[in-house]
Amino acid sequence: MTTRSGSRPPIPRVTETIWLCASAALWLAIVVSAQEGGPRYKVDADWPKRPLPNKWFFGGITGLDVDHNDNVWVLSRPADLDETENYATLEPPTAECCVAAPTIVAFNPAGEVIASFSAPQGHGMVVDRQENVWIGSDRIRKYTRDGRQIGEIGRVGENQPPAKDVEGIKAFRARYPPSTPLIVGGLEELRLDEERRELYAADSYLGGRILVYDMDSLQFKRGWGAYGKPIAEISGGGRYDPKTPAKDFLGHVTLNVSRDGLVYAADRPSNRIQVFTREGKYVKEFFVATATLDRGSAGGVAFSADPRQRDMFISDIQNNTIWILNRQDGKVLGRIGSTGNWAGQFHGLHMIATDSKGNIYTGEVQAGERVQKFVLIAGSR
Repeated sequence: MTTRSGSRPPIPRVTETIWLCASAALWLAIVVSAQEGGPRYKVDADWPKRPLPNKWFFGGITGLDVDHNDNVWVLSRPADLDETENYATLEPPTAECCVAAPTIVAFNPAGEVIASFSAPQGHGMVVDRQENVWIGSDRIRKYTRDGRQIGEIGRVGENQPPAKDVEGIKAFRARYPPSTPLIVGGLEELRLDEERRELYAADSYLGGRILVYDMDSLQFKRGWGAYGKPIAEISGGGRYDPKTPAKDFLGHVTLNVSRDGLVYAADRPSNRIQVFTREGKYVKEFFVATATLDRGSAGGVAFSADPRQRDMFISDIQNNTIWILNRQDGKVLGRIGSTGNWAGQFHGLHMIATDSKGNIYTGEVQAGERVQKFVLIAGSR
């Protein structure tokens, strides 16, 4: 058995043979994971190039995006490194490796590092066509490719009191009603609609608010809640019940905007993806893995690369798998990956993105702390 602080004992010859057979079976399962006519993928175990430069080690991956040149941008949490991962930072160093990677690291399609910079760690990140990097942390910050901050969307001047402070929460919500245009809770996701010069943000306040800002002026434009509820009417609260969907978002809402102008919002604890027009009119919703409890199944949202974006990919942190859905009706076409530490498996599957060739990229938190690439098998769709 291998622990994070130990080493694997020698494998007897018979056991080694069994292990190799099991590994081959796992590879096959990863390659042919999609079912019912969905696309198929294989993991690229050589991406990104390793070792990372400068003795870097990723913390949890909390943002992921692919730019217009198919470069992959990664937002991580440097503070996540534990006492088995930071030996090179000790005085004196007790081993060759490692140190925390910068908050932002970018890879080219070949997996080589092409850019990096440090910024406050956060949650949610997107890169525009000018390669400006937008990061969600306690507020939204806009950076140039080399890490110079050039814009900011602010937040209110105080944090919400703890849940046990009932009167304090009541007073806080009176000061900051749901229509507040600034960030109030924690940022979960950022996405862009560059044709309309709009930035979409998911703020966790009251379970989740979808906020839309002008990309140039950084001014608030509109917002809404679950089922297209006007932003001023969001009340929060509720709990997951597969028979009676919550009237508000329940938390950790992630977003993406399709080419045909629809906004997809994944409400993770509710195991659902809701679809809206750009103006916030509710269109429909899909449910996935409804037996899932705790953190829920509906994580990040990404689309296939074909012109119609027929397929939608949902990262599931609780079941550690990627769900492949038909984007029109939400039918499950297949899945990729399972819980584990091998290439193509996940431990804390958190973020997901796709490139122009249809490849999928993922980012993990918890014990995963890595990015992976899944290559679309030609002719599988």
